[in-house]
Amino acid sequence: MSICAYRVNLIVNITTLILGVASSLFSIGLCLGLFVNPWGFLLSAFVVLNLLQASYTGFCPLSIILSKLGWLDERGMVRWGGRRP
Repeated sequence: MSICAYRVNLIVNITTLILGVASSLFSIGLCLGLFVNPWGFLLSAFVVLNLLQASYTGFCPLSIILSKLGWLDERGMVRWGGRRP
């Protein structure tokens, strides 16, 4: 018997996913800068600058990558593992 007894169909809004990924990368960059090397702050700066330019231009690399993978549908919802037939 497998550990995962049923298949979970997770559907997330793209805005929620982008905020989650951005806050995770920002926290990782902050921890790297504080505990490993000051160059780690560049990751946090990159995330902040990317969020600022996305808010002004509407260009978001993560949403483009997810749509190319087939994970982002027309309504702006992310389906893990791609589209279902």
